[in-house]
Formats: sequence, structure tokens, C-alpha cells
Amino acid sequence: MRDDDVLKEHGVIEPYDWMADFVYGGIDGVVTTFAVVAGVEGASLSLPIILILGFANLFADGFSMAVGKYSSDKAGLEQYERIRQVEFEHLKTKTEHERQEIVEIMGNYGFKGKDLDRVVEIITSNPDAWVDLMMRNEFNMTRENVSPIKGAIATFISFVLVGFIPLIGYVFKGFLPLSDDGVFLTTIFFTLLALFIVGAVKSRFSVEKWYWSGAGTMFVGGLAAGIAYLVGYLLKGLI
Repeated sequence: MRDDDVLKEHGVIEPYDWMADFVYGGIDGVVTTFAVVAGVEGASLSLPIILILGFANLFADGFSMAVGKYSSDKAGLEQYERIRQVEFEHLKTKTEHERQEIVEIMGNYGFKGKDLDRVVEIITSNPDAWVDLMMRNEFNMTRENVSPIKGAIATFISFVLVGFIPLIGYVFKGFLPLSDDGVFLTTIFFTLLALFIVGAVKSRFSVEKWYWSGAGTMFVGGLAAGIAYLVGYLLKGLI
């Protein structure tokens, strides 16, 4: 059994939670795609242009964001492991110095006298616990509950799925009894609704109330789309 599996079994590392990556990927996907659609609508361009630019953004930006997520998480894990290995080496080459640091750390937690001696003895008898405590207190680093590959996949899937919402009306425009303005207004409504829902889910990872989180996400996404629409409107004479 791998070390990570053992740690998960004992509750040291929780199973990977993909929801955070899904939420943030979804927010970015729906905001950027909606902004593209709004910009093209502002420029009064044709349906094929909306679809081409919309899907190009959807998959290219989704892939780029997934790659960025993978690279960031991987770099973080590699940095943690590099420093952790250095600390293990220090246990062998600078044992007394490292032990004194544990004395200082536990002293800051309120341990004194025999209690301090006892807790230091217990910690320094277990190299893994010793290094873990040093990582937390000296470097302010913990073993993150991340998976670069799973995070990248969750980010890409959410980006594409949620980001597709602003394009639905245009993809199925031929089957809808709506005018061009009607399709755009319907797209605005469902996109803002999607932003509110994803923003409300985002509140799970903060202390913010779900309705304020949803409203804030909806406002930011709507503002981005409004700017894109304005830019497209102002520049449409160039096309």
C-alpha cells in the first residue's frame, strides 16, 4: 500500500474533493463564453461567427485552464516533497538543531518542564511526525489534498459543461420559436441563472452566505459580459 493510501486510511489526508475545481472551472467557463457571445452580439455578427468563436473559446480556454491547474498543483506538490526530503536529511545531519526547534515550537504551544520534555521525546521518536510538525510550523506547509490529474480533468469538464450554457440557444436556434433578440435575452437569463447557482455552490468553500455568493458571482459575470458587449458594439463599424 502506498504512503498516501496509508495516510488516507488513517484520516491524515482526506479523499480528493473535486467540487472546488468543478465550481471554479464552471465559473470561468460560463463567464468567458458568455463574454464572447455578448461581444459578438454587440458587433451584430452572424450566427456562424458566434458559434465558431464560442466553441473555439470553450475548448481552447478550457484546455488552457486545465493545463494551468495541473501545472500549478503539480508544482505545489513537488515543492512540498522537495522541502520535506530536505528536512528528513536535516534530521540526520543536524539532529540537535532540529530537536531544539521542536522544543521551541512545543514551548510556544504552552508545554513546560516535564511535559515539554515528554512531548519532545515522543515527537522526535517518530521521524514522520517530526518532519510533519516542522513543515507546518517552520514553513507553514501541509500536505495538500490535491490531485493534479483529477483537478485538471474536473476543471476541463466543468469549463466545457457550464461554459456551453451561453451557446445552447444559438446551437438550437433553428428549433426555437424565438427572434434573434429573443435568443440573446434567453441566453442572458439562463447564463445569469447558471452563474448564480455556481456562485451559491461556491459558498461551500467560504463563510459567505450562499445567496450573496451567488449574487456576487452573477454580478461579476454580468459585468464582464456587459463590457464585452460594449466593446463589440463600439467596434462593429470596423467589420
